[in-house]
Amino acid sequence: MYGFTVNVSGTMDAVQNRVTEELQKEGFGILTEIDVAGTLKKKLGIDRKPYRILGACNPVLASQAIEADPDIGLLLPCNVIVREEDDSSITVGFMDPAAVLSLADVEGTEALAGEVRARLERVRDALSR
Repeated sequence: MYGFTVNVSGTMDAVQNRVTEELQKEGFGILTEIDVAGTLKKKLGIDRKPYRILGACNPVLASQAIEADPDIGLLLPCNVIVREEDDSSITVGFMDPAAVLSLADVEGTEALAGEVRARLERVRDALSR
């Protein structure tokens, strides 16, 4: 598996706001936001339920990762998806940094990946309450 999810009730915007707030509590900010549904509509004329990709970054941990391997930026930031399901519930998905950073196979990134994963799991758990 390369990620983990939680299903949350609420509107897309309300859930995304909660995700952002919980990420901030763990030291993450949102660097990018990609409106996948909006882009597909504009570029291809395809209608789909709301689907957003948030690029989350914890500057302290990102700096440590880049120190361990300057090319690790190819695997950053930590992507978080927020998507609306057919039943109108919202799924929030988190990239598993342990799975992704294992691609780097660089000493010191395993512990760092575990720290990032633990923080993202705390965000997931807070959203499930």
